[in-house]
Amino acid sequence: MVYLAEHPALAVLEVRVHLELPLELLPDDYVLMRALLPHESIITVAALPDDPLAAGDTWLTAAATAVLRVPSVLVPHAWNLLLNPLHAAADNARIGSVEPFQFDPRLVRPL
Repeated sequence: MVYLAEHPALAVLEVRVHLELPLELLPDDYVLMRALLPHESIITVAALPDDPLAAGDTWLTAAATAVLRVPSVLVPHAWNLLLNPLHAAADNARIGSVEPFQFDPRLVRPL
């Protein structure tokens, strides 16, 4: 499974909430990648189900589409994307660009 976000800001927030490390332990080789996805193989889930992990497992096993677009838990009206690399259409996904990325220290300072 490859986890993606529709906007770089959401990707940064997702990394931040899942990596609870002080700034000095964050790797300095982070990059921001733009993914080009097979649009014909995207399905959108309008609302997260009660058990999103089970629903994601079901989608992954069924392999009906290469990409599942799901609402962000962190930010209303924002979307994350899940790419199933084992789906045949995933072969059409490409990395569009790669650029260095540094976390702003204000994202990791104590409150």
